[in-house]
Amino acid sequence: MSLDLPQWSLADHHDVADPQPVSQHELLAHGYLMDMVRDTVELESGPVVRDYTTHPGSVAVIAVDDQDRVVVVHQYRHPVGWRLVEPPAGLLDVVGEDTLVAAQRELAEEAQIQAAQWHLLVDVFLSPGGMQEHQRIFLARGLSAAAPPDGFEAEGEEVGMPVGVMPLDELVTAVLQGQLQNPALCIGVLATAVAQRDGYASLRSPQTPWPARERHRNRDQ
Repeated sequence: MSLDLPQWSLADHHDVADPQPVSQHELLAHGYLMDMVRDTVELESGPVVRDYTTHPGSVAVIAVDDQDRVVVVHQYRHPVGWRLVEPPAGLLDVVGEDTLVAAQRELAEEAQIQAAQWHLLVDVFLSPGGMQEHQRIFLARGLSAAAPPDGFEAEGEEVGMPVGVMPLDELVTAVLQGQLQNPALCIGVLATAVAQRDGYASLRSPQTPWPARERHRNRDQ
């Protein structure tokens, strides 16, 4: 069956920043790291009210060793009440910190690992209908042991957090079978599996500009 829909191309239809006018902005609740806010947005069809959560942004690292095993942690996530298999990841909550430096720091803090090779896998909005979180997911290779950054001490859910490695192909299968649900892991391992097809040649520099991050910074100034 042929669908009676117009054929689109990326040249004409792609993600584009297009903020609509806000006539009213309210702080509903102030949180430890994030706030709940309400905007009245002036769309062409008329005003609408949208509630959403602010977020500083985050990074995640798919670290792959020379046996095609991925470094993962098993972390408790209280909002959903699950322990999830995840890649090392963290918030962009250090003022002025470069995103690659943040990813390198998180890998050292959570897994005591450093990497000789870094690439950009993907940039994503994790829940754009209700949260500002923008995340950059990196691929790290050429792994070796590293000491945690000076002064680092695990807190909260990260105290005693298990760290291990799992084969990439097993992770891909587990994602497709619904056994793994962390978005950074799901997106990251699937992107890594695709990127392997051309030997990672299609991946971008880890210093590639990140428009969503820049817009977020400008929006908060």
